Amino acid sequence: MKIFVARDAGYCFGVRDAVNLAYDTAKTHGEVYMLGTIVHNERVVNDLSKVGAKVVNSIDDVPSGKSLLFRAHGTPPETWEKASKKNIKLIDGTCPLVTEIHEEIKALDEEGRKTIIIGDHGHDEVVAIAAQVKKPIIISNVEEATALRKMKKAGVVSQSTQMIENVQDIMDVLMEKVFDLRFINTICFPTRRNHQQIKELAVNNEVMVIIGSFTSANSKRLTQLSLERNKRSFQVTSADEIRKSWFRDCNTVGISAGASTPDETINEVIQKIKQIGHVTEKETIYE
Repeated sequence: MKIFVARDAGYCFGVRDAVNLAYDTAKTHGEVYMLGTIVHNERVVNDLSKVGAKVVNSIDDVPSGKSLLFRAHGTPPETWEKASKKNIKLIDGTCPLVTEIHEEIKALDEEGRKTIIIGDHGHDEVVAIAAQVKKPIIISNVEEATALRKMKKAGVVSQSTQMIENVQDIMDVLMEKVFDLRFINTICFPTRRNHQQIKELAVNNEVMVIIGSFTSANSKRLTQLSLERNKRSFQVTSADEIRKSWFRDCNTVGISAGASTPDETINEVIQKIKQIGHVTEKETIYE
């Protein structure tokens, strides 16, 4: 059995930088506080808690003089403002590509356009993007786009981890709804690259394994893309969830992982599959 692993499986640079920042701050200051989990992965959250990274629900829960780390997904301006008035040290872990989306939607707003965000309702990143302007419209699917009234002037950005297919379908609808429409493609490059790799892996391998938390939107999208092309696609959060029966009469396995999945988990899943398939040769990195 041959194993092919997507080169860009797992941590994107924004998540890796934020997680490392949390570890470094906890080690330097003894502890660090975060408003919600830093990434959507239970293992990462648990490992961070062991070194002093603590999740709180409110800025008021951060003790005076301590450090507060803002997460990779971005933070609403009012939260920044409230935190800056307290005696706490603020550390910005926002992904630079998410920060760019904040700037883009503000620029669209300044042009006098109605702002539209293509993204998941309630997702941390989308909430932070929406908070940059007044009364943006959030659209997650074609049905919601179809329900919109016609308008003269609008500008569109997307959540960084959206599937290009969903964005394209929504934009097709918006082009009929808006007279003066400006679209900025803010799907981040790591997402586009990982999506392309999994599409190819799913077609060229008999079994697909996607590693990532079920709370992770981008992990679930990888699974969706894979399932659309290969019905023998399985999402797992750890090696313990791998089942021997999945690989019956299987010669090739493709593996990818969401952007919040740590290297350790990916390596453990690879080793478990190797044991099942009695594989001794090194896995192939798929570019």
